[in-house]
Amino acid sequence: MIKLTADDAKEVSEDTVTAALHHSPLINHLLQRRGITTPEDAERFLKPNYDEHIHDPFLMLGMKEAVERVLQAIDNNEKVLIYSDFDADGIPGAVVLHDFFKEIGFENFTNYIPHRHDEGFGVHLDAIDQFEKDGVQLLITIDCGIADVDEVARAREHGIDVIITDHHEPNGKEPDTVATLDPKQKKCNYPFKELCGSGVIFKLVQGVLATRNFGVTEGREKWYLDMVGLATLSDMVPLVGENRVFASYGLKVLQRSRRPGLQKMIRVLKMNQQHLSEDDIGFMISPRINAASRMGVPMDAFTFLSTRDQSVADSAVKHLNEINDERKGVVASMAKAIKQKLKKNNSNGAKEVIVAGDPEWKPSLLGLAANALAEEYDRPVFLWGRDGREALKGSARSNGRVDLVKVMEKARSVLDAYGGHQQAGGFAVSHEKIHMLEDALIDAAKAVGEEELNPATELIDTDLTLDDVTDEVYSELSQLAPFGVGNAKPTFRFPNIIIRRVRSFGKQNNHLELVFHTSTGREVKAIGFFASADDYSANIRKDQPVTLIASMERSYFRGRPELRLRIVDIQ
Repeated sequence: MIKLTADDAKEVSEDTVTAALHHSPLINHLLQRRGITTPEDAERFLKPNYDEHIHDPFLMLGMKEAVERVLQAIDNNEKVLIYSDFDADGIPGAVVLHDFFKEIGFENFTNYIPHRHDEGFGVHLDAIDQFEKDGVQLLITIDCGIADVDEVARAREHGIDVIITDHHEPNGKEPDTVATLDPKQKKCNYPFKELCGSGVIFKLVQGVLATRNFGVTEGREKWYLDMVGLATLSDMVPLVGENRVFASYGLKVLQRSRRPGLQKMIRVLKMNQQHLSEDDIGFMISPRINAASRMGVPMDAFTFLSTRDQSVADSAVKHLNEINDERKGVVASMAKAIKQKLKKNNSNGAKEVIVAGDPEWKPSLLGLAANALAEEYDRPVFLWGRDGREALKGSARSNGRVDLVKVMEKARSVLDAYGGHQQAGGFAVSHEKIHMLEDALIDAAKAVGEEELNPATELIDTDLTLDDVTDEVYSELSQLAPFGVGNAKPTFRFPNIIIRRVRSFGKQNNHLELVFHTSTGREVKAIGFFASADDYSANIRKDQPVTLIASMERSYFRGRPELRLRIVDIQ
């Protein structure tokens, strides 16, 4: 039986208890931990409802004008260009509009995704010039464009109307568009500001269908939520409000999706489609979509999601997996080269920061390598490479105690541009100043010093015993899913439990499994992927007592359901 501590019980407000009369003390407690303290909020959170919890698309600034222009293009059979970003938000969003146009019988459109290495993020002048030659009359962006003032002006010079759909922060100057859809615009009164790019384009589709249904069955647009849910879970937007509805319904559609590419990918990766989870999206599917753009073939990811042809889907899935493996190999080689350099120089991360670069490195892969090195060497890492336009660009990752923005601010004399947040960022540097970069960043890091960044209010939700690891408790916890940003997976402390077995597993023996026993002798496994016993402060060996911090999950690997714990820490 789960029992909350006295301190835990104090945290549960009377409103929360009232809100969750039909829920257990554990669920009441977890709701309160998420700031849910009223009956209405509890009902909305636990039972997201598409019909009741989705906002009117026409509350978004520019929606009326955008809908009218799209309908004009359809009525006049104008050439439409769908211009989307190259990540796991922009690409699914492009599929949403692609599928909608196909369904209503509009065929005079083309999808375009910029090359991450050669073109970079956003709309580009060269592309606009080519669109004019191709006879494009309407350009619709997805997940980009809000800052592309000059590019939109060029489009207007060519007689191309532009509708921007984006979710990034405006930079102060507004592009001259037919309509701009972005809930973060200052004058936009849309009630929910945290939609991802795919969420915004979905609102446009809703707006068009609300104005003219084209014979589409009412509610049919819900089937596009597989792409919106995929993007919402991939783009690290908070899973609250409308995003929670999109993620929840999106997973339900994904679990029933008939998209050949998705079905084949799920089989190849030995996942269970019926039980597809946010973890499957985040750790298995999204990385393969992003790998396509990192390796220079973003349209392959678009084809993977949009094709209805079985043979094309086969080829797309095979190619995406090969690309993902290639991406892993390139990142590993990059990290190995940096480690060898550190060893040769006898630094091994002894300096305040690790700075490395190579003109042959693609900037799109640097963040992945920087993240791995920051974890291994416990130092901030700054890596640079050269993009297809000969510009030197880099990525930075923190060790969790150094504010990267402050470091880059102090080193701004050698940087052409920089941005990001405390723990991840990017920068650009000129060829003339690249030799000054390392010394400048080391001096800046010394000046900034270390501090604990973004201290969590409290990672652990409450204490449990191994006897509480049951299907019944897991079923209760599942009411709070899907988990992600703004709705973290519940994390529990299991104090003073005895390790019964320790083993490494996986092709390279790079995963850790611990086995514990409940009071009745039932086995409970705890898994740590890409972890070893040496990664934790505790003495991890058979018959040793430890305090385990973990979340609860159900695995369906190879079709075998297994309730287990996912290790967060061992003390």
